[in-house]
Amino acid sequence: MRTPRPRLMPLAAVAALACAAQAAETLTYADLIARMTRPELLAVLPPAGEACAQWSSYDRASRYDAATDKYVNWDANGDGNGVIRTEGDAVVMAEMQGPGCIFRIWSALSQQGRVKIYLDGNPEPVVNLPFKEYFTGKTAPFDFPALSYHLEEQGSRGENLYFPIPYGKSCKITAEKGWGAYYHFNYVTFPPGTNVPTFTGVLAPEDRAALAAVNAFMRDGLGGDPAGPRQGEETAALPIALAPGAATSLAIEGPRAITAIKAALRFENRAAEEAALRGLLLAIEFDSLAAPAVWCPLGDFFGTAPGINRYRSLMTGMTPEGAYAYWYMPFEKHATIRIVNEDAVPRGLELRITHAPLGRPFAGLGYFHAKWHRDIFPLPRDRAPDWTMLRTSGRGRFAGVMLHVWNPRGGWWGEGDEKFFVDGEKFPSTIGTGSEDYFGYAWCHPGLFQRPYHAQTMTQDNRGHQSVLRWHLGDAVPFQKSFEACIEKYYPNSRGTLYACVACWYLSPDGVDPIGPTPAAERHGYAVPLPPGGAGFEVVGQFRGSVEEQDMAGWGAGKWHGDRQLWWTGARPGDTLDIRLNVAETGTYKVTAHLTKAVDYGIVRFFIDKLEAGGPIDLYNDGVVPSGPVDLGTHRLEKGAHTLTVKITGANDKAVKGYMFGLHRLVLDSVK
Repeated sequence: MRTPRPRLMPLAAVAALACAAQAAETLTYADLIARMTRPELLAVLPPAGEACAQWSSYDRASRYDAATDKYVNWDANGDGNGVIRTEGDAVVMAEMQGPGCIFRIWSALSQQGRVKIYLDGNPEPVVNLPFKEYFTGKTAPFDFPALSYHLEEQGSRGENLYFPIPYGKSCKITAEKGWGAYYHFNYVTFPPGTNVPTFTGVLAPEDRAALAAVNAFMRDGLGGDPAGPRQGEETAALPIALAPGAATSLAIEGPRAITAIKAALRFENRAAEEAALRGLLLAIEFDSLAAPAVWCPLGDFFGTAPGINRYRSLMTGMTPEGAYAYWYMPFEKHATIRIVNEDAVPRGLELRITHAPLGRPFAGLGYFHAKWHRDIFPLPRDRAPDWTMLRTSGRGRFAGVMLHVWNPRGGWWGEGDEKFFVDGEKFPSTIGTGSEDYFGYAWCHPGLFQRPYHAQTMTQDNRGHQSVLRWHLGDAVPFQKSFEACIEKYYPNSRGTLYACVACWYLSPDGVDPIGPTPAAERHGYAVPLPPGGAGFEVVGQFRGSVEEQDMAGWGAGKWHGDRQLWWTGARPGDTLDIRLNVAETGTYKVTAHLTKAVDYGIVRFFIDKLEAGGPIDLYNDGVVPSGPVDLGTHRLEKGAHTLTVKITGANDKAVKGYMFGLHRLVLDSVK
């Protein structure tokens, strides 16, 4: 039996909070706590002057050059220790002008150095703790283990604190030596004149009780609606049995809001799950909008892909009882929910849709949008390696994203940072430190985890399918004119690494949603296993580490054959890599390899069909250069496939011990 759901805040109070926020008057600490759990508040269009941003330790080498209108060092990746400045023995991590509120703090490696939070110009910090104590769930005032936690116990690392820390005028955060590495501080700035209580470091009894209720729900209640039953709500059951190409729909008259969508998902096997949940399409139309505001494969709408992956988060989940989504979707006159079977076989399921009267007039609310897409927002070259998750215009709030990654050759796909550009800003007001950091874990760990606001619901050890999500509630990002959310994608499509995402946001009725439908053929079946390799070479058999195709043009266009190489990383001395060697005609051949030398490359030996080919080759060089031709000897080879084996034997004493290897050309010259 499920633990009883705590009541978090009366709906009448939520309506009052929405009005207060719109008028930019007074927010209590209870109001700020409500922002952590109440999806109704996401639908309230932001007043002018409200913003959400992030301070992080991103690499400050990334910058926008206004003189050239170009982005410089946009892929800079030294993201562990960036700070605003140094003051004496301390560093300044974050600095904000109020009124505002911190809602999220994250780190990958917090340590014992103290992190201090100063508010409203007070010379004494309201929080003065070793950074590690922010994330234990045991240390006051953060002693709520469902809100303050380290993911190590679930194998995925990453340290998170979701806790409101408000201030009226200003906030400054400093750190002593030994604080660790990597940090995020996500904060909301309210319109000028908004009254918020300044955090004192000690919770009033009523505030502690309210946070305890949130903590209890996050611990025991996930899977249920955080709002609880709403007055006047109704639930419609929609049994679905659809032939290929068929559709069914449900119409609801307003003014109302869809408050929950649930589905019973049962398929005969995993292959059927994956095909059905990408082939069944959910589309929701609101009022007089020209196109559906929700357009999404059914499985992805519930926050994970491909297929059924069991998990629970605050807004979405897939449980043994069924899938759920608690997005609040208001409308003024009517809504139509459609399910279309774009699969090649008949599909059946049951959908349950809950809707309720609005808690306030529709004027001032935004429509919920959820759109699935792949690779539809090209960017100029200087923006590489950004990959756009959402681009929209109008007034609204960004509420989060589910990202599905297909990574057939393995290796760490998610090195790239998130970047949010609000209202046309040239430099993003949110810029992060790594994809896994944005999704709340760390160090590319391939462990499953599930938490209220973030989860990794599917992983194949970073090789194959990965599915991650992050929902924004307290830290939802408001915008007045436009919004663009990107995440860096270092592995190109040519390597086989492909992204698909569902972006969720709220948008004013006059806003522009540019994301259209994606044909069924492009939603399922594109995740095709590929043999590892690159630069025209195919790797056969098992190996340690990662093999990919690397673009070498940045080290000198034309110096490497085709400006690309097969790149082997993550190996250790003694490890081997087998590469297919195709011989067109039986004969005797002189075999020559063209390799790469660099400071972190190893010493290797070659074998052809297990017979040694040439001697040890030291690939160390202080700088990245092509090796030139390397003689692997003369060999009698029969027509057909052979195996070229590369073995790591060590590294030069001067080398950074990366033991990397690169091959860009292999030449077989016939010897008469």
